[in-house]
Amino acid sequence: MRVVVMGTGGVGGYFGARLAQGGHDVSFIARGKHLDALRANGLRVESPLGDLHLPKIDVTDDPSTLAPADLVLFGVKLWDTEASAELIKPLIAEQTAVVSFQNGVVKDDILRRVLGPEHVIGGVCYIAATIAEPGVIRHTGTLQKLVFGEYDGTVSPRVQAFHDACAESTIDAEISEQIEQTIWEKFVFLVGLSGTTTTTRTPIGPIRANPRSRAFLHDVMAEVVEVARAQGVALPADFADDRLAFTDSVPEGMTSSMHHDLDRGNRLEVRWLSGDVVDRGQALGVPTPCNRAITDILAVHSEGHH
Repeated sequence: MRVVVMGTGGVGGYFGARLAQGGHDVSFIARGKHLDALRANGLRVESPLGDLHLPKIDVTDDPSTLAPADLVLFGVKLWDTEASAELIKPLIAEQTAVVSFQNGVVKDDILRRVLGPEHVIGGVCYIAATIAEPGVIRHTGTLQKLVFGEYDGTVSPRVQAFHDACAESTIDAEISEQIEQTIWEKFVFLVGLSGTTTTTRTPIGPIRANPRSRAFLHDVMAEVVEVARAQGVALPADFADDRLAFTDSVPEGMTSSMHHDLDRGNRLEVRWLSGDVVDRGQALGVPTPCNRAITDILAVHSEGHH
């Protein structure tokens, strides 16, 4: 497959490197010091599943210099979604698929509007990976899974081809025939995890152990479920209980990328997570006081301090 990775961060860098190692034609888009390091030294991945070094990669900050792709792996920060979608237009041929593994549910709304719905397939990823230093991606834990599918539920040739490419590249992958529901299922947990860990500045362990913060975590997730159901997504009414039980199964030191961003003084994705829940709730007449509290508290930090 001809793959272009738009945004060579933790997610794009890790999965792009594995696809390249698996023999696929992968180009990377990056910028700044990360781009300089990738040009000079190639791409390194540090992972419990095996380290990897690609000494020479095709990397640029200008998508228009690249040939059209079979698949664009889209992994920029949420505030860059619209601008980055415009930049990748030269990569889009008639059958090109764009799959976003970003956080949130609003990502595909933006991509459909900019690129056309026929080019967008839904996706979620499960991995803990970050840029450790320019040119180096660090993967923690052994979880590295992609779930994706066409929004109409069909198993199209392009989805099957991507699944085959993942299998050839030691990537755990699954085709979903209900991708919108899959995306919302992840979003429920993600909004709860990111909102509570960032506002309390602690990992999940103390939050789930304290009765008050545990109840708040539950209610944050319950609001997301109510919004999803009001929007016609078939989540069970008690899905927040299911996710709270799941929270008890994760390592107590687990936290969110938004919590890391707060600690580093970076911009926060809160507007596209809890903020998006609030906006959708207002439009649908669903109260979201817990997510509004998270959005309002983190507004002070949302633009970062650099």
